[in-house]
Amino acid sequence: MEDHTFVVGQEFPDVKAFRNAIKEAAIAQHFELRIVKSDLIRYFAKCASEGCPWRIRAVKLPSAPTFTIRSLEGTHTCGKNAQNGHHQASVDWIVSFIEERLRDNINYKPKDILHDIHKQYGIIIPYKQAWRAKERGLAAIYGSSEEGYCMLPTFCEQIKKTNPGSIAEVFTTGADNRFQRLFISFHASICGFLSGCLPIVGLGGIQLKSKYLGTLLSATAFDADGGLFPLAFGIVDKENDDSWIWFLSELHKALEMNSEKMPQLTFLSDGQKGTLDAVRRKFPNSCQAFCMRYLSESISKEFKNSRLRDASPEAAKWIQQFPPSRWALLYFEGTRYGHLSSNIEEFNRWILDARELPIIQVVEQIHNKLMSEFEDRRTRSHSWFSVLAPSAETRMREVISRASTYQVLRSDEVEFEVISAERSDIVNIGKHSCSCRDWQLYGIPCAHAAAAIMSCRKDVYAFAEKCFTVASYCEAYSEEIYPIPQKIDWNKFGEAPSTLNEDAQVVRPPKFRRPPGRPEKKRICVEELNREKHTVHCSRCNQTGHYKTTCKADIMKGIEQFEPCRI
Repeated sequence: MEDHTFVVGQEFPDVKAFRNAIKEAAIAQHFELRIVKSDLIRYFAKCASEGCPWRIRAVKLPSAPTFTIRSLEGTHTCGKNAQNGHHQASVDWIVSFIEERLRDNINYKPKDILHDIHKQYGIIIPYKQAWRAKERGLAAIYGSSEEGYCMLPTFCEQIKKTNPGSIAEVFTTGADNRFQRLFISFHASICGFLSGCLPIVGLGGIQLKSKYLGTLLSATAFDADGGLFPLAFGIVDKENDDSWIWFLSELHKALEMNSEKMPQLTFLSDGQKGTLDAVRRKFPNSCQAFCMRYLSESISKEFKNSRLRDASPEAAKWIQQFPPSRWALLYFEGTRYGHLSSNIEEFNRWILDARELPIIQVVEQIHNKLMSEFEDRRTRSHSWFSVLAPSAETRMREVISRASTYQVLRSDEVEFEVISAERSDIVNIGKHSCSCRDWQLYGIPCAHAAAAIMSCRKDVYAFAEKCFTVASYCEAYSEEIYPIPQKIDWNKFGEAPSTLNEDAQVVRPPKFRRPPGRPEKKRICVEELNREKHTVHCSRCNQTGHYKTTCKADIMKGIEQFEPCRI
């Protein structure tokens, strides 16, 4: 059937197979069908073009579902001019054409669908039809968005049953139980962070593109080798101050439940709306800093210069809008262990392909990736025999090599002067500090500190922070993340999907849906919120901030206070 030709006596498994075959032929050969009769036992159609003699008749064989062609009359004289659209190229037909492609590539775009159909069949279909077919195809493969919200309570129970100690809670709003928020943190992630990761938490979010939109909020950390370590994530109907306060509150409870004492944390963020205040309220003893990647990108966009090589008074003035403690290491009171930028973007790449899917599929994508990453890293660490994780070990070997060329003068038990060809530095091995500040910034002895430590015959490795050791890395991935059964198997675990029929247990989707048109690709940045506005001038009172027509002579205060929101 690849050439889409028919012969009398040709058989098909059933009526559906025959209908699909005749539809394929009509589309591929660019003629329209006019169906005269079609039921479960017979099929009669002709070319829809006036005067074209082509006819086809098929019937069902007795005592079998098989369909066979009984007659085939005439040849096409219509010119086959249906290439600009085709009645048989329905949404359902497009779904059957793209289904396997969608399984392989969730991001199969409508414009690619148009291109592939035109390339294979030579017809042009409307963009909206391709878009609808993709929506219907995704729903057929992964379930509908509405079903995803409805199944959330049971799905959360499955997470907690298969991964004991994990947190998976769905929150609703209103009398009709509309979805509002979802928080998930696997027990292996919580314990791994507390026992084996750097005390640094990156915060960020990424917009989802499913029917009801929403935003994925996340908290990530760094393992001993500098790798991404997802700690917790949530999905909210709207990203705002309240949703960030809620997310940080849930994160605080998750950590508090699993530790005797809350660790001293450093939070890195891109300054999203509400993030700074939420951290300040829920983690009052923590330190906050801007992710330097976002800050540099903001400067680049503000001044239309990707490198900004030269000194710029304008850039200096612009950056002074932000507290120096948030971006200048000199004023930062916490420890960043050499990490100036968060790894939120790396985590967001995990779900880029799933952003258009129902909410449960988004969570499953993260879960599957976590499961495989934990297993791979646990296996990888079995071949490490050094004291420190590979990246920290490389740094330590470099500083020890440089330290051998330095001269050391000892002042007392803990303080040393280390002299190199370029400079002289003061090292205090008791306070883990050096005047070059590298030891304080990275948590690993600098070359000056290594020289001082080795001069008194002590082990340099003993002065590195514990969170950089191979032992800490193994602790971070010591617990497994277990599989979650498929929906069809949930009843085997004593929680059948049918139990969700009670109104109190049904979670309905948010009331707002994705608006028509192409969604915006980038989120609001701080430079857009804080860009200097055009100054208006009043000709009546000679003041700025209003026009003559709106002048109030007794009110002269128009200075807008800066509130850092995003970078």
